[in-house]
Amino acid sequence: MTAGSDGQHGKLLQALIDIGQELSSTIDLEELLSRILRISREVFRFENAIIRLLDEDRRVLTAVASYGYEEEVVRRDIGVGRGVMGRVVLTGAPILISDLAEMSDYVPGIHDARSELAVPLVAREKIIGVFNVESHLPNAFSDSDVAPLMTLAGQAAIAIENARLYENLRSMSTRYRELHQLNNRLLKSVNLGIYAVDAEMHITSWNRAMEEMSGVGENDAVGKDLFELFPQLVEEGFLDSLRRVLEKGAIEKVRLKHLNFKGEVRFQKRRLAPLKDGDRISGAVVIVEDITEFKRLMDQTVQSEKLAEVGRLSAGIAHEINNPLSVIAYAAQLLLREEEIPAFQKEIVERIEGEVDRLKALTGSLLTFSRSQETKKRAIDLNEVIRDVLRLVRYELSRHSVKLAEDYGALPLVWADSNKIKQVFINLVMNASHVMSKGGTLTLKTQMINGGEVEALVADTGSGIPPAILEQIFEPFFSTKKEGEGTGLGLYICRNIINEHEGRITVDSVEGQGTVFRVVLPLADMIT
Repeated sequence: MTAGSDGQHGKLLQALIDIGQELSSTIDLEELLSRILRISREVFRFENAIIRLLDEDRRVLTAVASYGYEEEVVRRDIGVGRGVMGRVVLTGAPILISDLAEMSDYVPGIHDARSELAVPLVAREKIIGVFNVESHLPNAFSDSDVAPLMTLAGQAAIAIENARLYENLRSMSTRYRELHQLNNRLLKSVNLGIYAVDAEMHITSWNRAMEEMSGVGENDAVGKDLFELFPQLVEEGFLDSLRRVLEKGAIEKVRLKHLNFKGEVRFQKRRLAPLKDGDRISGAVVIVEDITEFKRLMDQTVQSEKLAEVGRLSAGIAHEINNPLSVIAYAAQLLLREEEIPAFQKEIVERIEGEVDRLKALTGSLLTFSRSQETKKRAIDLNEVIRDVLRLVRYELSRHSVKLAEDYGALPLVWADSNKIKQVFINLVMNASHVMSKGGTLTLKTQMINGGEVEALVADTGSGIPPAILEQIFEPFFSTKKEGEGTGLGLYICRNIINEHEGRITVDSVEGQGTVFRVVLPLADMIT
């Protein structure tokens, strides 16, 4: 095509203006390439056109839009430097070939091509591709076609580059959004508390586990000063660790005893790591692991080992005590055989013999209780079991000024493991003693119920149990005692023992008046 008059030049100029406005409004690359070809066809009346973009990694030109070319030609890539289009990429200048018969390295395009015009697509001083047209006629294009086609190509190249940048930006935005969503899902799913602070120690993120651990929601935490929100962290020494991370960029690991917003004492492991923006430390991330239950289990294991050792030691001591007790008892019996012993001396010897018998009963109870805890059920007298328990804990009751009220009914034998039932009543009696530390009355009562079961009541006049927690007292690790005074396993073990004996244990309590535990066991003949 040639432009031979001023009128034609004006028409071409207006067309290029329209082209620029239309191209600048398009950011979708595929749609943009289609518009470029449509405009070139309408304005320049080309019978065919192809746009190839440069693949810098493979150093080839790949067709991205075309018309008038067969599919096989479009699919074929052209190496940089090959043919007319390949040389345009190397030189950065347009190439006009009037007669392709003179070219030895012509890359086939349309059938029977005789002339070709290719111009570079240049954006930001960088060649990004080639705009190419061909004709069956020789000398189909002239020098006057180069400038307008270059103008079109220049506008097209900028629009293509902008569309590419937009596509990259949109792709990156999508990836970042997906990463952000994945990050949020991970933070919400893990059972570790995770939060971050900036260089001024303001909270910048707060996951769901932190909400549960602290009792503070994300909306109430983000943006707040960490140590204004949790001032107790300063006393717990956490401030110094966080400062070292922010100042030195070193990783810190701390263990601390933390008082949360709920008033609960929790044991935590915290790992602090710096957040970096290049070489600059912009904040810190803190990973919190609550190890309270683990610590209680460990403490319980240690305590169990201690109790087992005390049991073994008690058994040894009881054996050692029994030896001199036997000698004392024998000596007392010899003295009582004397015919001329004065009355007051006889009374003293009889008292010695009585106290020796009491000590033997006490050491016998220690030996029985310290033996293996394997369940061995047999027919036992529940009243006698409770009396044995009271011999062991009587000192503890007197130390707390607790009065004892005993009411034992006439009972048939029950089918149970004596040692384990003793463990239940020792726990119930000791708990009652603790809640009556300033004195009170402990009532122990046994009776028949329902014609086929034995019931034992352990009642105290302590402060009672609040209704809100009454259902929780048999759960493992639940305790109303001060930190370090209880494991929260006593009543849980009691319930398991009673369940093992096919019985039941229940509790009634009134705040300010006291608590009653009821232990029900089946009769021996009901089991056998």
